[in-house]
Amino acid sequence: MLKKFALPIIITALICSILAGCSSSEKSDTAKAEEQRPIMIQGPMPIEAEKLADRLDDVKKEKSGSFIFYIGKLDGYPVIVAKTGKGMENTAAATAVAIEKYNPAAIINQGTSGGHDADLHVFDIVLGKRTVNLGSLKTGNLAEGEGIKPKNWIPMDLMASEGSAGEDPDAENIRYFEGDKQLLEAAKAVKDEYKKGKVVEGTIGSADVWNNEVDRINWFHEKYGTSVEEMEGAAGAQIAKAYDIPYLGIRILSNNKVNGGQYNPDTAQANQEFVYKVVKQYIEEK
Repeated sequence: MLKKFALPIIITALICSILAGCSSSEKSDTAKAEEQRPIMIQGPMPIEAEKLADRLDDVKKEKSGSFIFYIGKLDGYPVIVAKTGKGMENTAAATAVAIEKYNPAAIINQGTSGGHDADLHVFDIVLGKRTVNLGSLKTGNLAEGEGIKPKNWIPMDLMASEGSAGEDPDAENIRYFEGDKQLLEAAKAVKDEYKKGKVVEGTIGSADVWNNEVDRINWFHEKYGTSVEEMEGAAGAQIAKAYDIPYLGIRILSNNKVNGGQYNPDTAQANQEFVYKVVKQYIEEK
């Protein structure tokens, strides 16, 4: 009798073992896939993206609209360099496309910028402890002939209310997007390896405006606490926040109007070299 039932019992046990093993393997593969979500590095223009892309292994290029994604690996970990194009709209769209398409674990927006702080010089790097949109403003109520008074304009927080901005008093506060702490720590861990300038934490300002008026630059520096300005970071930060993706801006000063720092295009490559080390450190810590 025992022999009669032994074979079916053994077969059943083997099937259960195989199924359990498959289930365990599937769970392991799922966990591995989650661990291997890529790190996304954004650069607006070719000069701000392609040197980083060249440092990746096994690179393939994909295009979506006008956005180019260089998909490769760094130390065996998946990394994507995105050439977003210049400006807030391009960056917002490229960020949303990348999140939906590649599901990144983290996003670093990097490139060149103009200085707002007289203590910062060309080749200094600002780690975006926070990022702010400098172009979201509400003007005063002035009639025809009463002129234009930009220094009286007030912030307009587009994320404060889904209704009219006038209905919510919080909509007139400055909206700062905080940089991710883990990304920030990775950047701080390698900052002493950078020898071309200093690396500081600060506030990155963004807008579809190129400011050359020193008084206006000083106004933003005083009112918003900006260290530098560029044309992309706050847009990427806003979309990353909408998807709850860790985000950090890293910007190098390519010029500084407030202390006479002249434009130097070599800063774009220097920043990419620093960001490369930041990403290696971040991967090591994951």
